[in-house]
This record gives sequence, structure tokens and C-alpha cells, in this order.
Amino acid sequence: MPDLSEDIRALQLDSSVEDSGAIDVEDIKPKEADGAVEMEEEKEKVEAPVHEVKEKVEATVHEVKEVKDVEEARSKKRHLNVVSIGHVDAGKSTIGGQILFLSGQVDDRTIQKYEKEAKDKARDSWYMAYIMDTNEEERSKGITVEVGRAHFETERTRFTILDAPGHKSYVPNMISGASQADIGVLVISARKGEFETGYEKGGQTREHVLLAKTLGVAKLIVVVNKMDEPTVNWSKERYDEIESKMIPFLKSSGYNVKKDVQFLPISGLVGSNLKTRVDKSVCPWWDGPCLFEVLDNVEVPTRDPKGPFRMPIIDKFKDLGTVVMGKVESGSIREGDSLIVMPNKVNVKVVAIYIDDDKVKRADPGENLRVRLSGIEEEDILSGFVLSSISKPIPAVNEFVAQLRILELLDNAIFTAGYKAVLHVHSVVEECEIVELLRQIDLKTGKPMKKKVLFVKNNAVVDCRIQLNNSICVEKFSDFPQLGRFTLRTEGKTVAVGKIINLPSIGSSA
Repeated sequence: MPDLSEDIRALQLDSSVEDSGAIDVEDIKPKEADGAVEMEEEKEKVEAPVHEVKEKVEATVHEVKEVKDVEEARSKKRHLNVVSIGHVDAGKSTIGGQILFLSGQVDDRTIQKYEKEAKDKARDSWYMAYIMDTNEEERSKGITVEVGRAHFETERTRFTILDAPGHKSYVPNMISGASQADIGVLVISARKGEFETGYEKGGQTREHVLLAKTLGVAKLIVVVNKMDEPTVNWSKERYDEIESKMIPFLKSSGYNVKKDVQFLPISGLVGSNLKTRVDKSVCPWWDGPCLFEVLDNVEVPTRDPKGPFRMPIIDKFKDLGTVVMGKVESGSIREGDSLIVMPNKVNVKVVAIYIDDDKVKRADPGENLRVRLSGIEEEDILSGFVLSSISKPIPAVNEFVAQLRILELLDNAIFTAGYKAVLHVHSVVEECEIVELLRQIDLKTGKPMKKKVLFVKNNAVVDCRIQLNNSICVEKFSDFPQLGRFTLRTEGKTVAVGKIINLPSIGSSA
């Protein structure tokens, strides 16, 4: 009976980690009188757990290999966050939906379902937008409210699309999306009257560009959409007119148009000039690249993987523990790391890391993550808190010195000490007050004026001291640009953009 004895020994070794797995050889020796049938039955009983243990081991090995394969595939491709911005109804969600369809993220059956749903609502051209606009309010109104999020890949790059709302009521949501982005796709409608509405005073095209620049969107791709529309019909004159009006405004917003901005004509609804170049029979005058080519070749500033860890938290929830979401702005994170949540100074341990839906062992700067933590409850975390390295935590302050550029104050207002506004910096939204104007900057020389400043008006640049109701986590712009830029808003309007130039030494990080 050598085969049976070997199986029993193997089983004892395999199951020695489990108390219940200890097997007494005597108990399972078949009795001579019961014959060969019982012996076969006993052998099967022994072999079954052996197979189960073997399957478990193979499953674990497979899972580990999967995590490794995912990480290897990711490490070969760079990751970029792309935010689509622009006036309401320019076609941002439709372009997002079309990109996902063309890159194979959505199948034909799903598209047919959305086409029927849009037709039933008498909104035939909205079906592509339904891929990005997932809730009923967005679909019934035809406007994006929340920041939609989706993923697609090209040969060189993994992209996360952030579909920001265009309506002025939802600008705070747009700020949240743009603060996570590396590249902006500014969508402009070429349809007669629609470009003008978005571009004129009060239109969202202008505000979105200013906010994008302030929030650190370094590169801008300006897509002139709806070129297939009957009033446009791929007209070069219309395209040139839009480009000539946008260039001076982009320059005044701080963009280097030659280096950081690229224009191209597209049609989001039919997918022209998105994945492949537009056909010469459709648009004979366009010799440039398509959107996928531009996205794949865009160069963005690199972040420091060896720097102190910084991940502003944009959301949190419970899922087998406390899970936080955010984008890594600096440093790297590994499973098992000990970190600190600021400003409430709670030490935590990294239990698991997820990129999209894939579990990974580590992540580098620029990645959007879900991180499961131990050592903190979900209710003790707020949006705007920062997951930070213990050795060099992010400063938590309730006042700082900033340089502000005043854009457009509300009717007849003057900007002086005592001015109150809402501050937006990375994922923080906090009420603040200007407590002191320090000096006004001469726009021609860039140097401080000698005259004492008591108030300033539109377009002025001024250094001032800002006080907050609660402690927030920020950095000096010169140390971490992405955590040192901010906007000030009042009554739903952006009134100033700024950068933090100094932090108090007292109350600095723990």
C-alpha cells in the first residue's frame, strides 16, 4: 500500500498549519475484512483535501502573479490625468464617451442601449455623453454635475479622464477635478453663437482657463468641437477665427501658447480626428495630428518619487476598514508603510493600495489611488486632509502670506483688509479673511511699490496675509507648486488667484 501511505504523509505536511488537518494514520487504515472497495473510498477521501490545499496554494500564487503582472504592465507606461473643461454644452461628456468607445472600454451593445435611452428622452445626440454622465439628474438635464472619472490606454500612456462640469453653478466641482489633472482639454463649440456665449464676459470658457492655470494644469489642448455641425461644416475660416480670439486670452492667463498649448479641430459626436486623423475628404485643410497622438506625445513636468509623501484626500468611505482616495503629488507609497494623516496628526498604516480596480504593492507620484488604512476611523477624515510622511509631515496652518492676482471683484467692491472669501487649495474648501495688505507689486517691473497699500482694485497684484477659520495643510509654492496654488471665490465667482509665498514658523508641522 505504498501509494496510500505517501498520500497520507503529503496531506499531513500540507495541512500542518491547520489544527483540524492533523490525521491519524491508524484511523484511516482500511480494515482487511471490508475489502478493496472501502480502501478505494478512503483513498478518495484523503486525496480530496490534498487537491483542495493544492488549489488554494495555486490560487494564491496566481493572485500574487496577477498583482506583479499588473504592476509590471503599469510601470512600462506613464500615467496622466486629463481634465476636460469648457463652457456648458460644448460637448465635453460626449468627447469623453467617444474616447472610451474608440479605445475599446465600452462595447456596441452598451452604446445601443444608451442610443435608445437618449431617443426615448427626445435627446438623440446625447447618447455618447451617457457613458460619462451616469446619474439620472445629469441625464435628464443634459449637464454634468459631478466630476466623471474613467480610464483608457494608448500605446505609451495610461490616462484617467476627469470630466468636469461646465455649468457655473458647479464650478467648485470643476475645481476639484482640475486640481487632480496634469493636462487640460479645453473644449470649445464651433457652432455659431455657442463659442461667443462661452467666451464672452460671464462665460465659463474664460473662468475655466484661469482656474486650470491656477490649479497647475501645465499643458492645454484646445479642441474646437462640433466642426461637423451644418452651420460650420469643417470651415477653416471659423476655426481660424476661434483660434485668433483664444490665443491672446490664453497668453494673458499665463500660458506659453507656443510651448504649452495646441489647437485641433474635432467632432466628438461622430469621432472625427479623435483616434485617427480626420479624412482629407472631410477636412482637406487639416494636416496636423489627431487627439490621441497629441495626448500620447505631450510632455509634462515630472514629480519626485523620492520626495516626502503627499496625497491630498478627496474622498473617504468604509470598505473592510477606512479607505481614502486621492492623487499622489509627491513621494511613493508601499503596502505596510507607516504614514500620518494631517492636520489631525493621526498615525496610520497602509493595509492595501488600489489603482483603478487593481491591487498593487506600491505607487508613484501622479497616480490616483484608493488606500485602505488602519489606525483611523472614516468619520475622523475630511476632504482636504493630507496623507503624509511621518519624517517630514506637511505643515498645518491657519494663516499664511500669499501673492494674489485680483481678477474681477463683484460690483464696485474694493479689495482691502477685512475682505472675506472662500479659499480653494488642492482638495480644501475653507472660509478665509484678508487680515493685512503687505505690499502692491508693480506690474511692469514685478517689484514691490514703495507706497503703503490700503486697498487694490481689479487686475492688481498684491502680497497679503490670509487667515482661516480652521487649520489646513498647504505648502509654499516654491517647495510644492501643486500644494501652494489657490483661488478665492465669492458668491459663486472667482475673484482672485494666488500662490503661497510664506508659512508661519509657529504651528508648522508636528
